[in-house]
Amino acid sequence: MFPVIDLPDPERQAMRLDGEVYRLADGYLPIAVPDVPTTRAVATLALRPRRLVAARLTAAWIWGAISSAPRRGEYLVDIDARWRPQPAEAIDVVESVIHPGDIDVLGGVAVTTPLRTAVDLARFRSEFTPADAAAVVVLARQGGFSLADTVGVMNRGRNLAGKQLATERLTAALADQPELTRYTS
Repeated sequence: MFPVIDLPDPERQAMRLDGEVYRLADGYLPIAVPDVPTTRAVATLALRPRRLVAARLTAAWIWGAISSAPRRGEYLVDIDARWRPQPAEAIDVVESVIHPGDIDVLGGVAVTTPLRTAVDLARFRSEFTPADAAAVVVLARQGGFSLADTVGVMNRGRNLAGKQLATERLTAALADQPELTRYTS
């Protein structure tokens, strides 16, 4: 797709100062590459293990629902993968069941769909802020889903942790949103 510049830090910094590359998430990209969801996904995950899936605030940023990448990358890994980050890595990883349709592949890397991202934000945030609620609204518009769709996603898992609180949070965020019409062929 396009290269993420993987050179020693002094060389990357010199290239940035010369206007040849720009920093985006964990990567440096040639200036001709636009800042769009695919670019953000690749910049975030290109140099990370393929088991990781961008999730929660990282996925919200990739989808353009928030304006800047979180300081600590937020990822999930399939519950069967049994993978943990190195202690020095500044990332948060949640082991989770990944259902068909939960993941989109952008530029060869995995990102939770806008629907799964909204549900995870509501489930896993210790404090669900107005900014989180606004991100859920943007994700709903982009993903074309409704409150009923979020509840349906949560109902497919038995004994889903945080389901009641997430439902309350999603209801508060999405209850006043108009139902979206979808084009289906």
